[in-house]
Amino acid sequence: MGISSGKISIIGSRGIPAKYGGFEVFSEQLAMRLAERGHDVSVCCEFSNHNDLDSYKGVTLHYFPIPPPKKYSLRKFYEILNDIYFISIMSASTDFLYILGVGTAGWFTFFPKLVNRNVKVIINIDGLEWKRDKFNIFEKLVLRINNLLAIFFADTVIIDSKNLIKYIAKDKKSKTIFIPYGVEIPESVLWNNSELEKISLNCNGICMVKPNRYWLVVARLEPENNIHTILKGYLQSSSKIPLIVVGDPTNKHYKIKLKKILETDDNKKIMMVGSIYDLQLLNMLRQNCFAYIHGHSVGGTNPSLLEAMIMKSIIVAHDNEFNREVCQDSALYFKDELELKEEVESIENFREDYTKLKNLAYVRACKEYPWDKIVDIYESVF
Repeated sequence: MGISSGKISIIGSRGIPAKYGGFEVFSEQLAMRLAERGHDVSVCCEFSNHNDLDSYKGVTLHYFPIPPPKKYSLRKFYEILNDIYFISIMSASTDFLYILGVGTAGWFTFFPKLVNRNVKVIINIDGLEWKRDKFNIFEKLVLRINNLLAIFFADTVIIDSKNLIKYIAKDKKSKTIFIPYGVEIPESVLWNNSELEKISLNCNGICMVKPNRYWLVVARLEPENNIHTILKGYLQSSSKIPLIVVGDPTNKHYKIKLKKILETDDNKKIMMVGSIYDLQLLNMLRQNCFAYIHGHSVGGTNPSLLEAMIMKSIIVAHDNEFNREVCQDSALYFKDELELKEEVESIENFREDYTKLKNLAYVRACKEYPWDKIVDIYESVF
C-alpha cells in the first residue's frame, strides 16, 4: 500500500516497549509495523526513570514529565493529566492523532481542532468502560459522558468488536470502522523449570508444576474479568490440576474479596503469581497449559484471548457477546461459577473430546486476526 505523507501520533497507552497490558502490546505492534512500512510514527509514553530511548524499532518516543503515583487510586487523575498533556502538545505537529481509550480525557478531544484544523482525530473507544464494576456510579457517569463526547468530536471512531456498534449513536455510525486487535504466531518456548524460579518466591510450589498439568488465567484482577467467579467455580470442582493466575488486583476491596475466597482453598491448588512481564516466561506458561480460562466480560477483542487462541489452548471463556464474536465455536463458555465447575470437570475427565478446539481456535486466530491484515486496514484509514 502507499506510504502516508502524514505523521501519526498514538496516545493512551502507558508506552512502549510493552510492559503492562493489551493497549501497550497493541501500541508496540501497530507502531512498529507502521514504521517498518515507512510511516512517521510516534508513541506517547508515561514518565520513566530510564528515559534513555528516543526511539524504539523505528518509532519516536515522547515521555510525560511527571512520574506516576504509587497509589493506584490516584492513577485515574494521573492518566487524565497524561492524556491532556499529550493531546495538547502533539496536536500542532501531527497529522493523525490516534487516541486509545476515552475513559480519562474523552471530553478534551475538541481541543486538537482548535490548534490544528487539519489534524485528524481518531478514537478507539476500547469497550464499555462505563460498565466496569470497579467504578462507582459517579465515575461510570463521567466515563459514559466522556465516551459520547469523544465520539462526537472524533473524525473517525475505531471499534475492536462488531458488537460495539450498537453503543454508537445512529448519526455517528457512518464514521465508525471495525478494526480488531492483531496477534502473531509466537516462537515455540520449551518448558524450562529454571524459568519458573523467577516467580517461585511469589508462590510456594510453582516450581513443582508440570507442563500440560495446570489451568491458566492471565488478566488484571478486576470484577469485570470475573476472577471471583473463576476462583469459586474452580474450587467447587473436583479438579486435581492446579490453577495458575497471572495478574495483580487493581482495587483493594476486590483484593480483599479474592483473599477471602482463597482462604477456602484448603489444598492450596490455586497459585496467585502476580503480574509477569517476561514474555518468554509468559509464553511458556501459555503454550504448556492444560486449558485456559478467560473471564473478561466488557471489552471488545481482548488481546489476551487472541494470545490464548494462537497458543493452541483449550479455551473456557465467559459467555458474552464479545468473547463469542472472537471465538465462535472454538471455545467453551460459562455464565457463572456452576457452569465453570461443570466445564472444568468435563474437560479433565474427557479431555480428548475437546482437543479439536485447540486447532479451531488457532486457525480462527490465524485467519481473522493476523497483524498484517490489521495493519493493512489501519493504513487505509491513515
